[in-house]
This record gives sequence, structure tokens and C-alpha cells, in this order.
Amino acid sequence: MASSLTKGSASTPGTEKTFFGHPRGLATLFMTEMWERFSYYGMRALLVYYLVSGGADAATGSQGGGLAMTTATATAIYSVYLSMVYLMAMPGGWFGDRVWGARKTVVIAGATVMAGHLALAVPGQAMFFAGLALVAVGSGLLKANISTMVGHLYDGPDDPRRDGGFTLFYIGINLGAFVAPLVIGTVGKEHNWHLGFALAAVGMGLGLVQFLFGTRHLSEKSDLVPNPLTAEERRGVLRKVVFGVLIAALFYGVVVAAGMYTLNWALVPLTLAGLIIPIAVIVRIKRDKDLSAGEQSRMNGYIWFFVAAAVFWMIYDQGGSTLALFADGKTADTVFGLGFSATWYQSLNPLFVMALAPVFAWLWLWLARKNQEPNTIVKFAMALVLIGGSFFVFVVPMGMASDGTKVSPMWLVSVYMIQTIAELCLSPVGLSVTTKMAPQKYASQMMGVWFLAVTAGDCLTGLLSLGGVSLDGTGIIAAQATLAAVAGFAVYMYRKKVQALMGGVH
Repeated sequence: MASSLTKGSASTPGTEKTFFGHPRGLATLFMTEMWERFSYYGMRALLVYYLVSGGADAATGSQGGGLAMTTATATAIYSVYLSMVYLMAMPGGWFGDRVWGARKTVVIAGATVMAGHLALAVPGQAMFFAGLALVAVGSGLLKANISTMVGHLYDGPDDPRRDGGFTLFYIGINLGAFVAPLVIGTVGKEHNWHLGFALAAVGMGLGLVQFLFGTRHLSEKSDLVPNPLTAEERRGVLRKVVFGVLIAALFYGVVVAAGMYTLNWALVPLTLAGLIIPIAVIVRIKRDKDLSAGEQSRMNGYIWFFVAAAVFWMIYDQGGSTLALFADGKTADTVFGLGFSATWYQSLNPLFVMALAPVFAWLWLWLARKNQEPNTIVKFAMALVLIGGSFFVFVVPMGMASDGTKVSPMWLVSVYMIQTIAELCLSPVGLSVTTKMAPQKYASQMMGVWFLAVTAGDCLTGLLSLGGVSLDGTGIIAAQATLAAVAGFAVYMYRKKVQALMGGVH
């Protein structure tokens, strides 16, 4: 498939191929990421439905064979799982930089993801949680390294093809995310859960195979370990890992032996870790005495963006839990007489991203030429107000469905569209401002810090669910909407203070 999308290179006509004018290796990474996202988003589209299937909170007429959990427990598991995927991006980058190199890490990550989906394809709660853990670890490892390998294909940050290459790569992400719920979601939810999970494994397997076949087209930099561990450091890391595993095994052994173990003994520590670790990482960077006064100031400003992003992702990532469950139980499943699976709603976001991202890129450039482009702070404020607005809109169909009426699918289409517009105001801008505001000493680590904002936001949702808060009530939805809107207005009102902390960064 990749070779059919190539054409002759200008540098050596007739001998070297390119991928839409970009290095041939981009086709390999494009396809790898597309298939990995296909497997990831396909499984994610099934996750909450599988957890509640067979239980009291499952939609009427849905297939059985799931884990029969409550909505609250399913939302907590879903949120903790997402948070762990993004939390693992930091150690994933560390393995690429210090142990295996980016290319080897991606191979190991792909194999781990595939093994996780195969475990999910085997019935049984033990295999389910083992599979979920493997997918989270593998996705984190891959996420941190494959983007680095895209960068390796170009001649430094000033290569004029670089931004276009990452744009093509981004299209691959959204293509996989768009198709997955339509294929894996439909097969898994409407026919057989474990066949759906198996299809996710097949998707990752295809991505891994084509990566291995196309690896010769990648940069030699991807084989290098930039900052390898010394022998002493390896022994120190090994001692810490063994000590941590022994402590955890001893603790949980005692809990199990005492007959006290429940699922919350695993979920609560993971949720708290997802909140504590991001705070600890930022505090550690802030307390580094090697940072200059300007870098300290920029870190103070960055905290505003981090907190705003955490609030944003807390609401946004409920698209696969709170909104998905509403889609299944309280939204009509036909349009013009044609039926469809509730998993199809998960394809709306990537579809809207592919449709609207070029529009937003053009809009920002057009406003910039008129000297009217909103700065980063204002864009963040817009994103928060919009994500809050999406939940204010969501309150309306929730009220309409309270008497058992099934609402029009267009309500959820509208909610997902507003959330996508909000995402386009925050996500690309957040990645950019993170690279601009990062202290020189932590230039590579700060991208992992940005992902930790997602971890923190999802863990807030998980903590609410574990605390017994029902996230499918109009009151809590309105409260979250208000929180986001107020946060957006606060960011806007304090924009001059934040801009002063940012120094020359815009």
C-alpha cells in the first residue's frame, strides 16, 4: 500500500522514491501509526460497552458476555486506562533515549500492544486486565518514540518539509482512529466482543509487519541510543525496579490473604499516582537550581496551561465513556431508516479533525496576516469555554431522555463537533507552547509533561467515579461544564499576567 503512494525523488530521479515529496521512511511510520491507532481506537470504542455488558447498566437489547460492571466502575476503569497510556509516554521516551533506541523500542511496543489485544480476545476477567495493562504499556512506549523517528527523517528543525511531514503523520493517526470504530466497534459490539479485540490485534500485527519490512527506509539515528545508561546506572535502575515489585507483591499478597482485595485496591492507587506523579514532575523541574530566572518564570506560566489542559481533558475524554453510554442507551440508532452501531460515534472526532484542521490552519494564518490572530492564552481560554459549552449542550438531550425517550443522534453529533473545535484550539497549540517554554535542560522531557496533563485530567474523572459520583446525571454534567467555562474566563482575565510570565514566548 505504501509503495503505491510514492513518487520519484527530485534528488536522484528514477532511483529514489519519496512519500508525497517526503522521505520514503515517512510512509513506513505513517502506516505503522495508522494501524496502531486502528487497534487502539477500535479497542477503546468497545471498552466501556464490554465492561457494562450483561449488567444492570447495559442498554436494553445489547449482547451479553461482558463483565457486568456498573457505569461508575466502567468509567473509572476506562479513565484510569487512558491515564496510564499517557503516563507511560514518559518512561517510553526514557527507554528510547537510554536503553533501546527509538526503532527497537517501537518494535517491542508494537509486539506488546498486539499481545495485549490477543489477551483481551480470550474470555475471562484476569486475561482482560492483563491485556489492558499490556496495551497501556505498549501504547505509551510507542507514542513517545514514533514521533521522534518522524523528526529523524529530516535535516534538523529548519528542514522546510518537516511541518508537512508531521501533518501527513497526523492524518495517519486520524485515518486509523476514524475507521477503527466502524470496523472493530461494529464487529465487537454487535457480534462478538472477543472477535473485535482479535481484530485489534490483527491491526497492530499488520502495522508491526510493515514496520519491520520498511525499517530500512528509516534514518540511522533511530537505531542510536542518545544517552545510554552506564553499567552503574543499569544496576541502580534494576535494584529500584526489583525493590518496587517486591514491595507491591508483598503488600497485595497481604491484602489478598486477608480477604480484603477488591478492584478498588488497584484502581485507587493508580488514580492517585496519575494525579501525584504529574505534580511531582513539575515540582521537581521547578525546584531545579540550574534553571535561569527566565526559565523559572516560564515554568510558572506553563503551570497555567497545564492546569487548563487537565480540566479540558477531564471532559473531552468522556467522549468514550459518559457520551458513549448515553449514545447506546438513550440515543436513536437509526438515521433515515438505516441502523448503525453506537460505536460509530467514536469516528466523529477524527472525521471532524480531518475536515476542520486545514480550515483552522488557514484561519490562524489569515488572522495573523491581519495582525488579529488570538495568542496562545486566548486560544486556551476559547478551548475551555467551548469544551464547557459542549457539556451545556449535552444537558439538553439528557433532560429530554429522562423519561425514556430516545433522542436524535444529531445532539451527540453537535456535542462531538463542539469538542473537536475546542481540541483544535488547544491540542496543537499546547504542543507548540510546550516546546517554546521548556527549560533547555528539560527540552525533551517537557513533551512528556504535556501528556501528563491528559493523565491528570483522566484521573480526575476516575476519582469522581470511584468516589461514587454518577457522571451520567445532569447535575454533575452541568457542574463540569461550569468548571470549564469559569476556568476559561479565569485564563482570559489573567492573560496579561500569564503573558508576563512567558517572557518573549507568544
